[in-house]
Amino acid sequence: MTKKLVLIAFVVSLGGFLFGFDAGIISGVMNYAGPEFNLNEIQSGLVVSSPSFAAMLAMLFSGRFSDIIGRKKILIVVAFLYAVAALFSAYATSFEMLFIARMIGGLAFGAALVLAPMYIAEISSAKNRGKLVAIQQLNIVLGFFAAFLSNYFFNKYNTIGSGFLTDANVWRWMLGVELIPAILYFIALFFVPRSPRWLFIKNKVQEGKSVLIQIYGDVKARVEIESIEQNINADKNKSKVRIRDLFKPALRFILVVGIVIGILQQITGINAVYFYATSIFKQTGIGTDAAFSSGVLLSTITLIFTFVAMYLIDRMGRRPLLLIGTAGISISLLICAYGFNQATYQLSANEMSQFQFEGADKLAPYADKLYDNDVDFKNDMNIAIGNQIYSKNDGEILEAAVSMNATLVLFGVLGFIACFAFSLGPVMWVLLSELYPNMYRGLAIGFIAFINSFVSWIVQLIFPWELANIGNALSFFIFGVIALAGFFILLKILPETKGKTLEEIEFEFVLN
Repeated sequence: MTKKLVLIAFVVSLGGFLFGFDAGIISGVMNYAGPEFNLNEIQSGLVVSSPSFAAMLAMLFSGRFSDIIGRKKILIVVAFLYAVAALFSAYATSFEMLFIARMIGGLAFGAALVLAPMYIAEISSAKNRGKLVAIQQLNIVLGFFAAFLSNYFFNKYNTIGSGFLTDANVWRWMLGVELIPAILYFIALFFVPRSPRWLFIKNKVQEGKSVLIQIYGDVKARVEIESIEQNINADKNKSKVRIRDLFKPALRFILVVGIVIGILQQITGINAVYFYATSIFKQTGIGTDAAFSSGVLLSTITLIFTFVAMYLIDRMGRRPLLLIGTAGISISLLICAYGFNQATYQLSANEMSQFQFEGADKLAPYADKLYDNDVDFKNDMNIAIGNQIYSKNDGEILEAAVSMNATLVLFGVLGFIACFAFSLGPVMWVLLSELYPNMYRGLAIGFIAFINSFVSWIVQLIFPWELANIGNALSFFIFGVIALAGFFILLKILPETKGKTLEEIEFEFVLN
């Protein structure tokens, strides 16, 4: 594995860094933008989930477009859209403008998440493909880490005495800093080569050979060239690819595997936890400042276990990592559900007297009332002081009211994040980049990624509603049961692709 190959993979997957950065940033942004625009649960869900909705559409078509005009050209457009979205989000003057700006970003997310693993798989050898494709997940978690760290410092220095940061503008700076990595990504993409396998398919054979020689040297390049040419020759008599071709009997098994993994990755609630991390931690009563710092801890755990995945994926294999990780995800989510289910909520008159926000006196009728669930408590708080004031001060109110084992919930959330980071997070994209033949790869990954993003959009959209209407405990319990069901499905159908060339995988699962 050459340094040049690693550098190319890292640059191409910087779109994943921007995806992770946006996903982490929004959890802090909504603590300020939500109250400023007085957003209800549905509007908050729309702002947070809008990139996933747009990504869903981009994922469906970007793979096919890249088959036609090339991976590199689409990625350059993606980087430009990232920059536009960051700028427009920072200057948003209304819920509608923020929603549209984030939709633009979503188009970039969707295309980047599909094209980067596809491109990396097409420049990689069988021995190191798992590690290299997993670089995208590494970039995603580096983006999460940078975002939570950025949110922490913006929140820390947004104080009453600050003349620079205020509640009205801090969230704009949180969103605006994304412009810097977007511009760097745009510039760096001009220095990466076009995909050699795509060049071979487009009869640009000399350029394709030149790229492989630059990356691997003469000897290793000849092996890759021979493998690609054999595969291209086998595909010559096949007709133009259409989406209905994905449902052919020969592709049915790998399509089902891809769809199951694509759905499971999102339906267990990973983006709900990431996108609403600050809000979730505030529900434990640890306070707003501690909630922001817990986000840094969350992203650090993600980063550590992504390195674990990169180390193990080409040693242990895809199947063991997915099975162990999915089981761990289920256990962790059920721990969270148990922790939230044991919580009680009660505000004393003395605690209420400490509140400094407007309308705090209206809470007096609820003094010393004991609640055994978060839904009833939050509903009464909203009735008393209104949604805008409560959403702006919920961290302080919950910290004073809740009695629960916050450590248990934190342990469950971090366990969930750790298990996801070495399994469903990176392994899904590795498998999708491997399972499908060259001529179907762009279309297949785009189709499955569309389903993946659709599920993600639904989960993010309804999660604020879930927290408000069915509560933390039941929400996490549902995710945990789904993960458990997913474990048993994967146990039955999941294949292993470790150590096989793309052409060998095609022969085993499609041609054989």
